[in-house]
Amino acid sequence: MLYRNIRLTVAVVSALTTLLATLAIGVIFAASAALIFMMPIIAIGCALLVFFVTQSLVGLLFQPLSEMLARVQRLGDGDFSVRFADLENPNKRNPLEVQQLAMRLDKVGNRVRSTMAELMAESRRQSQFISDVSHEIRTPLTAIRGAAETILDEDMPYEDRARFCVSIIRESERLTRLAADLITLQRIEGDGEIVLKRVNLHNVAQAVVDIMKSLFDERDVQVTLSGEAPDVLADPDRLQQVVVNLVDNATRYVGEGGHVHVELSGIREFSVITVSDDGPGFGDIDPARLFDRFYRGDRSRARTTGGTGLGLTIVKSIVTALEGTVEAVNLPGGGACFIVAIPSLPPNSN
Repeated sequence: MLYRNIRLTVAVVSALTTLLATLAIGVIFAASAALIFMMPIIAIGCALLVFFVTQSLVGLLFQPLSEMLARVQRLGDGDFSVRFADLENPNKRNPLEVQQLAMRLDKVGNRVRSTMAELMAESRRQSQFISDVSHEIRTPLTAIRGAAETILDEDMPYEDRARFCVSIIRESERLTRLAADLITLQRIEGDGEIVLKRVNLHNVAQAVVDIMKSLFDERDVQVTLSGEAPDVLADPDRLQQVVVNLVDNATRYVGEGGHVHVELSGIREFSVITVSDDGPGFGDIDPARLFDRFYRGDRSRARTTGGTGLGLTIVKSIVTALEGTVEAVNLPGGGACFIVAIPSLPPNSN
């Protein structure tokens, strides 16, 4: 609309100017009264001709800008398929300024499309996360309610009543662990403060083995530690949580009499923590899916282990925050192996 008004204004001004100029010339140079009488008609004809010619020329001049404005309006209305690349084509003989403006608008459009894609993806992730949390909470709540309603039966034997009370306690503890893991994940992925300092990986791993020794004995699993790795820049508590989650995950699935081995090493510029076991492994699933929230390869078995489905997700979030990587592989002889690599610090000169 703006360029249409500009085109009409320029055409009208040009026509009026031509009309007045023609009349003035006719009055000054007319040789007879008949010619003076014809001058208004000639002037109007010239003015009309100039009006249409000017409007056409101005329309051709502003056509690329008009088209560009229309595309910008479509982009603003949410049509993210809009592109400006053809306006940048020199073969269309668009002015250089129009081509440069189209190039910049294309970059802006790409950023807008990228931002919107990220927002939509994040929205889908949040919706899926809420759905997953609701599902995970619903299961223990259903079990607790069912057990509580059953206990209300006054004729129930004491042994059965005790068994249902144990079930209520177990599911309540599972809800507590789930809430704690959700809070931990929110702090890691949010703006929670992380204290970074030089950390000795062997000290961290040894502390985990010592702290969890009673749990290993309860599960009848042997855990060993070997190797050394260069120091890293990390939050020691978060790094300890990485080792705890990986070892805890391994001991849950390795079974009674199983073995879990934690090995430390340095490879190039990375400090590596490897947690391997002699259990059944994780099968043919995509290893990357193991780190998804609430993902379980075998849900029926996972329910009995007491896991929340967030342990490996927390590991992934912490390692990523430390600019490291974590991978999972099936060992050729059986068992699973999780490999964490974190950038190493130079040797301490003190």
